[in-house]
Amino acid sequence: MQDIEKFIGGFRRFQHKYFGEHSPNLFDELKRGQHPKTLVIGCSDSRVDPALLTDSDPGDLFVVRNIANLVPPYEVDGAFHGVSSAIEYAVCELQVRQIVILGHSGCGGISALLKGYQPKTEANFVGRWVQIAQSARDQVVAELAHKTPEQQLRACEMASIIVSLDNLMTFPFIAERVEAGQLSLIGWYFDIQKGALYDFGQADHTFKELVTAL
Repeated sequence: MQDIEKFIGGFRRFQHKYFGEHSPNLFDELKRGQHPKTLVIGCSDSRVDPALLTDSDPGDLFVVRNIANLVPPYEVDGAFHGVSSAIEYAVCELQVRQIVILGHSGCGGISALLKGYQPKTEANFVGRWVQIAQSARDQVVAELAHKTPEQQLRACEMASIIVSLDNLMTFPFIAERVEAGQLSLIGWYFDIQKGALYDFGQADHTFKELVTAL
């Protein structure tokens, strides 16, 4: 129960900050609806909170989080598609201007993909999900077999971000907006060990430091 008490105390501080007598009028606007300009697709990892990492206010980001910050390819098969439905809502309803794929170092999901995930349940949800980035794993295994496990993991984490960026372009409503200059796709990699942020360059197909470590 200590965790719950901590969360309740945190909500009280949030309440005081945004709804108190002397709080800013941010929620006066947000009460009428949300108008975020950015969709962030991040990992469920507890260390990688998009709003915290970007010091964003409520209403700034529309966030989707899942194992290994993956985007599945566009499919119309009648099945349930949680990530795809959130993408559709953000792009078609909220009309966001940019989509950020936010990956990170030390990702358990990508590690499971690289090493071969041992199912914990009959459904094997995790193992099936991370196969979205199978092409990233295949590339790393083929090209970086001589590298250390740590180097292979980092390369696979970055390569999986590129897979998700490519998969975004399989959504017709995204491709149309990107080609029209109405939507930008961004790939970021957060290095937890260094506290640095890397940006994927579409032109040279490489990740470069966007915010250097302190």
